[in-house]
Amino acid sequence: MAEAGGALAGGLDPAALRGSLDAQALRAWGLVRAHLLSDLGEKTFNSWLKPLQLSGVSNGDVRLCVPSRFMADWVKNHFADRLRHAFAQHIPGIRQVTIDVSAAAIVDAEPESAPALPAHQADMPGFEPRYSFDSFVVGKSNELAFNAAQALASAVTSGKAAGFNPLFLHGPTGLGKTHLMHAIGSQVLSQNPKAKVVYLSAEKFMVEFLAALRAKDTIAFKQRLRSADLLMVDDVQFIAGKDSTQEEFFHTMNEIISAGRWLVISADRSPQNLEGIESRILSRLAWGLVADINPADFELRYNILKSKLAAMPDAQVPDDVVQFLARKIVANVRELEGALNRVIAYGNLVGRKLDLDFTREVLADVLRAHSRKLTIDEIQRRVADHYALKINDLISPRRAREVARPRQVAMYLAKMLTPRSLPEIGRRFGGRDHTTVMHAVKRIEELRATDHELDRDINQLRRALDS
Repeated sequence: MAEAGGALAGGLDPAALRGSLDAQALRAWGLVRAHLLSDLGEKTFNSWLKPLQLSGVSNGDVRLCVPSRFMADWVKNHFADRLRHAFAQHIPGIRQVTIDVSAAAIVDAEPESAPALPAHQADMPGFEPRYSFDSFVVGKSNELAFNAAQALASAVTSGKAAGFNPLFLHGPTGLGKTHLMHAIGSQVLSQNPKAKVVYLSAEKFMVEFLAALRAKDTIAFKQRLRSADLLMVDDVQFIAGKDSTQEEFFHTMNEIISAGRWLVISADRSPQNLEGIESRILSRLAWGLVADINPADFELRYNILKSKLAAMPDAQVPDDVVQFLARKIVANVRELEGALNRVIAYGNLVGRKLDLDFTREVLADVLRAHSRKLTIDEIQRRVADHYALKINDLISPRRAREVARPRQVAMYLAKMLTPRSLPEIGRRFGGRDHTTVMHAVKRIEELRATDHELDRDINQLRRALDS
């Protein structure tokens, strides 16, 4: 692995990088930035990654800084894995990327001088062409969200009712929420170029609103958003605890919906699991269609990789390597695609044949990390599938035995297989108290000693979750 890494780094010596920002580290950073600009597109790069500054490389850790805490959270949640993979292609031994807030940042997370975007920029969003409905690979875990997104886009352009408004997309990072929002916007504008489509992150909503308040020009801000034919707000969880922003967001939602225009919201969790968001906003969100995007199963992960390879005719990747990646990289689609890109890039740069041994060598750090990762979402999905239930059944208040016992099994597995605390597990199961989780764990432990069918179920689920 060291030999492959050295070739990739173009002579970069990791020892020379530790603890200092020398010319070699800066050269690597320049290569990473060029790669990300090409991969993500100018709009996304300029909005989120261009402000990043390299502050240090030491002991396998790259440290980057940004000017605000919200931007740090956004970059960490959306781009940390991609940044780590990009750095690893140029500096051997990189294990993680840390995102810090620079010393000059405002403590409360928004820059005092952040200007509101010019109206013409916000009203003419540049959607990524690669994020289309045609390029979205559909499986059981995202079928509802995909169909709902298509239905809403058609309703906006045709003027016919979709049967729901707003559309609320939720799921862990890297599973396709932003892809679907870009696809909606692109389709609407392609069919009706005069449509007013506004797409922005919840953070930008907050920063622009606060800037309008400081400039005493909230009327222009309100008119720009509330006059939209289609308003899309990404990652609404970022306005948690921001009272004045939530007040404005609520009235904007009401104005859009009452006027018969369209609203799409995304978040990393369902409305009932969003903490720090006012109940009237959650009620409004749940009023429309709530579509979850769950972690992809093996079949969908495999199809995603095959679809990506179909657009890379020069990449010769054996099917057993594709299956290996689909089986091992389970966290999210973004990391799955990143792993494929990394294997192909390493193979091209060092002239190695792509086979399983080479793949394991290149992805050694990623595979080690995934051997330790397991999410509550994945546990809930596996348990629900095993017992022929819906995930919503596991977090619902239903107490019937056919639901209560699988719920206890899922809580038990979450306690045994993840580092999450009892209160956090309880919150992920419909806001239950930690004592409920304690009871579930104790009860399943007792039953496993006498109920052989239950014990067999749990063993089977553990094997599936470990695979």
